Amino acid sequence: MTELADALADALGASRVDHLTRLSGGASRETFRFEADGRPLILQRQRAGDVRDMGVEAAVVRAAHANGVPSAELVASSTEPSEIGSAYMVLSLVEGETIARKILRDEPFAHARSVLAGQFGTALARIHATDVSAVDGLQEQDQVAMYRATLDSFGHPHPAFELAFRWLDAHRPASTRRTLVHGDFRLGNVMVDQHGLAAVLDWELAHIGDPMEDLGWLCVKAWRFGSALPAGGVGTYEQLIAAYEEASGLTLDPDVVRWWEVLGTLKWGIMCIGQATAHTSGVARSHELAAIGRRVCENEHDLFLALEGRW
Repeated sequence: MTELADALADALGASRVDHLTRLSGGASRETFRFEADGRPLILQRQRAGDVRDMGVEAAVVRAAHANGVPSAELVASSTEPSEIGSAYMVLSLVEGETIARKILRDEPFAHARSVLAGQFGTALARIHATDVSAVDGLQEQDQVAMYRATLDSFGHPHPAFELAFRWLDAHRPASTRRTLVHGDFRLGNVMVDQHGLAAVLDWELAHIGDPMEDLGWLCVKAWRFGSALPAGGVGTYEQLIAAYEEASGLTLDPDVVRWWEVLGTLKWGIMCIGQATAHTSGVARSHELAAIGRRVCENEHDLFLALEGRW
């Protein structure tokens, strides 16, 4: 820790770094909280094995923040591993909660729950209006083709997923816009305080695509965390869409959002297969990955409900 604190002080030009504390983090990031000359900050450092260009993510964070998306301010970043051991971003500290169970159930977030659906719609409209012309390296992704290839690579039959692919192909809406897409906008990847949305986090999956991808992903049943409310577990489709329309000046087709919700459910099911495969193949032996693999059947069930119109 002392070595990392010294390296951070050098990278930031700070006279001292104090209170360096490791926080929980995802598979691709190590996250630390610290103070540099008394200013509270967050460090996200890329884990070994993650091949994504963190410089692209940093540029997206900067562009989104400049466009008024509720987000942390990018303080410093580098893809040069010699500075602090790997590519990193230093961000301003945003206080709040990310754990979905607490946000959906605890009394301090009661008011937040009443306004989050609308705030999510507004934030997504701002994300999709962000000018990314100066962000080099953002990839454009066809989500259907990507996950079709991913499922095929596993070499195991999944008839429910094949049925979903067939339905998606038969009902695919025309794409009218290509914008910045967050790629993983949901509870768990946002910071929430007593007033509602404090910051959008975790931009590593950002890409160019159809903006309705983000709305559909937010409404996937898995990201409701047991709530009966479809929009991220905190609101209705109507609340989410109305806020997005007001902020963007556009009119949305709810059926298009729901097409993307079906695709999102399929994607999450395929991701669950991938995480289970990482465990069973020995690439990353993990009880957590094995447990996630057991959720494949949940997504098959959710797809049957969705295709029957029982959202």
